[in-house]
Amino acid sequence: MRATVTMCRLIHFAKPVHDPKKRLRHGGAMFELRLAVHVPSGDRLGPLPHPLAFEAGWPLGDVPALKLTSSGIAAGGDLLSEPCEVAVEWSQDGAAWTEAPDSRFLLIKRRKDGADRAAVSRFELPGWIWQLRKAVLYPGDAPLVGGKRAFLSATPGAILQTMLSEAQTRGAVPGVVWDFTPTIDSNGDPWAKILTISYQPGMDTLTVLINLHEQGVCDFRTLGRTVQVFNPDTELGRDLATVPAPVDLRLGRDVVEAPQTGTLEDRASAVLVVGDNGFREEYTSPAHGPWGRWETYIGHGGVSDPGTAALLAESALARAGAERVQRTCGITITPGTRWLPWRDYRPGDRILAPGEGGMASMRVRQMTLTRDQRGVLGGSLVLNDRLLEREIRLARRTSGIVGGSTATGGSGAQPAPEAPAPRTPAAPGGLIVDPTPYIDEAGFPRGQITAAWGVVTADVNGVALDVGGYELFMRVNEVGALWFLVAVTEADDLSVTFSPLVIGQQYQFKVRAVNLGKRGPFSGSVAVTVPDDTDAPPVPTAPVLATRLGVVHVEWDGMGAGAAPMPTDFHRVVVEMQDPLAPGWSEIGYLEAAGSIVVPGLPYGQDREFSFTAIDRSGNASAQSVTATIATAPLVLGDAANSSIATGNLVANAVTASKIAAGAVEASHIAANAVTAAKLEAVLTLTTRLVAGNPSGARVELRDTGLAAFDGGGMQTVSISSASGAVTIIGQLATGTIGRRIVVNPAGAADPEVRFYPGSGVNYARIWTDTDAAIRLYSGTSPDGTRRSEVIQRGDEWRMHMVQSSDGLAGGGYMFAQPERLEVGYNDIGGRLNRWLFAKGSELSSGTGYTQFRGTFHYDTGAGLAMFARNLTTPASSHFVAFNVTLQSTPRLVITADNPSPSNLIFHVASPSTTGFTLRSHLTGGGTTFITLLYCWIWRQHGVA
Repeated sequence: MRATVTMCRLIHFAKPVHDPKKRLRHGGAMFELRLAVHVPSGDRLGPLPHPLAFEAGWPLGDVPALKLTSSGIAAGGDLLSEPCEVAVEWSQDGAAWTEAPDSRFLLIKRRKDGADRAAVSRFELPGWIWQLRKAVLYPGDAPLVGGKRAFLSATPGAILQTMLSEAQTRGAVPGVVWDFTPTIDSNGDPWAKILTISYQPGMDTLTVLINLHEQGVCDFRTLGRTVQVFNPDTELGRDLATVPAPVDLRLGRDVVEAPQTGTLEDRASAVLVVGDNGFREEYTSPAHGPWGRWETYIGHGGVSDPGTAALLAESALARAGAERVQRTCGITITPGTRWLPWRDYRPGDRILAPGEGGMASMRVRQMTLTRDQRGVLGGSLVLNDRLLEREIRLARRTSGIVGGSTATGGSGAQPAPEAPAPRTPAAPGGLIVDPTPYIDEAGFPRGQITAAWGVVTADVNGVALDVGGYELFMRVNEVGALWFLVAVTEADDLSVTFSPLVIGQQYQFKVRAVNLGKRGPFSGSVAVTVPDDTDAPPVPTAPVLATRLGVVHVEWDGMGAGAAPMPTDFHRVVVEMQDPLAPGWSEIGYLEAAGSIVVPGLPYGQDREFSFTAIDRSGNASAQSVTATIATAPLVLGDAANSSIATGNLVANAVTASKIAAGAVEASHIAANAVTAAKLEAVLTLTTRLVAGNPSGARVELRDTGLAAFDGGGMQTVSISSASGAVTIIGQLATGTIGRRIVVNPAGAADPEVRFYPGSGVNYARIWTDTDAAIRLYSGTSPDGTRRSEVIQRGDEWRMHMVQSSDGLAGGGYMFAQPERLEVGYNDIGGRLNRWLFAKGSELSSGTGYTQFRGTFHYDTGAGLAMFARNLTTPASSHFVAFNVTLQSTPRLVITADNPSPSNLIFHVASPSTTGFTLRSHLTGGGTTFITLLYCWIWRQHGVA
């Protein structure tokens, strides 16, 4: 397997356009280029008649460029004496001229030798899109977040139009126009992607646009002075390779040379992925190079779940698992040349071009056209094959997972003022969720999501606030489904990945901020469907055919074309056959690994054509392999007459399994009771498979590797290994279908889990583990359906709490243990928390530990401890302070008089009793009156008279 960049050099032996007698014609048409000069952001001045030479390049997703050489004393040379715009125009008849997309250039750089009498100047002109470098992002009206300007849940059109509109309001780039909006692209289609992203003020619009393209969010080009931006792979992704009349550049007609250069410098077959919290995982590919195993490394913060690591490893192994090849194809334009640039294809198109194993679909990544000083028109194409296009998609997906343009930025808020209690943070904005399929280590498709949101910098009242982190919740997108906490992040981490998820399942997500244990309101929820894997396996190698003993053997070596290994989700290779004289392919069998099948019953001496097609577990099919043809050779020169081959004519052991075609011995050939134990070996060794059911559908198979079961879609659900005895079951395992029962890995569950059903209905308890290896035990709902209890045991956390069924929020008694603290208390759903907190230590206690209570004590006659405040507002020389209840014994008292008037008084308690006490000052005997706010702490030994 080779990752290939193909460069096709275009050779056009034609005189300049001003030599009409020698223009090159193509079936009655001719192809020419010319340059036209325009006033900056103004009118067309006319064609440039005599340029000495020029070269124009049109890359996909980058800035076009034009290099121009001209003499100042030539006719029209003065048109280039001032800043201007130069357009490249093409024609196929010399009469109608067209300015192609991305063909307007800015004359902003020149070089010349003052001693040159010919006054030759060399100009370097960037494309019109280059002007976007001169429109930069300003801070805007909203507060910056970490010094950056945030765009929350914004489309590419909204981001770009904001930057361009603000720049033009300031008077910048007045000539730039665009035809997209925040809601639709330049084709009039709704934007396919949204982003939550932050940019540093001062970043220019061109950098933002190229970054969005590199992340797979959009494609762009210009048309004249109009900037056009499209959904990716739409307008700039035409497939001209599969249409009824494909654009095909063929050897001998279009292509005259094809040198190539390859390198193995980046080859690797093992990758070590290192993430957060000690996460380390190794992923390998069977495609070792000629020197065996080579290794590479990926280190990404924020990666802590196996699904995300598998995605990153898949991308890395795809990019490093092959020789990197650059192929140059020289293309000639002669009267026999069929396809012309701009007329028939353009950058971004997929066309057919000579590849490693014949004609292959490739994408035009760059097109360059030149005219030299002899007037010869030529050029080149840079092409990507499907393998390299897939690597580009993988790289874009990787960038999105680990940050990229999906979400950036941090806190950057001003410190919040001190408050006696935690404040409620505002709801996060801009939540976006990007689902992605991946293949797990067993070869099955799974789903992963990357969620991102905007930073919260204030509380619900708009006062500045530093939040402590965020909590992401998820549920199956069904009415009444329960919400689950799936991720907790730090304050500066505004994105998270989570896996595995079920392919094709819809999930709903929401996020909230947390401030010192105070949880804010949720963001708006986002629902997504986990997509299935759409990447087809490699095209298999060609069938290897042989005929002997009147049958055909069709063999496959287990590899893809170009020695490409089959991916982990490979399922089978379908074997098809047709009569070349009466075309029509039909499936005759399949292979699950390297091996062969035997095809009996074919007519002698008549050709039959065979091919392979690879299928993965998601049902994606590769293109058809290179075919092979063979005619069956007869068993003997003439057909054997009936009964002419008798037992006596065969030597011992002459008839072996390899000489008997599959299915040749049928039940009718075996007499009743003919096969007995005495005629069988003590141990029967399978060299093929025994199938009960549909050979390509739902079935049970006994093979030499063990016992396997498959569902109707061909997916393997049960595996019992004959080598190790290991048993693997994919899907649901239940102790019954109704009544009290246990169900393991129930169908449709978001995670592998065990459910305990008490009887009929759907009220069940469940136990499962998340990606942090935490054990979660959820009870069924209460008899009135209002709540359930949860126990969560993580390596550094133990939690028990009640959860409301209506909204999935915790409310009720709870216990929360961590290595350095323990909380016991009651969590009021209205935000009022009563708790005892026992902690390892604090700054005030010098590490000796502390105990903290938060909430309100309610007391009765049996109370052992009570605290209250009493505002004594009526002036008096003494006050009776009632307990409002009658205690069982006289308590101990501690009082604090807050802000008394007069302020010089000293207070004491007199006549304490079971109902209250009298508060006096040291001047009470003199008749001095006072008022004060009194804080009281009373305690007693419970039950003591």
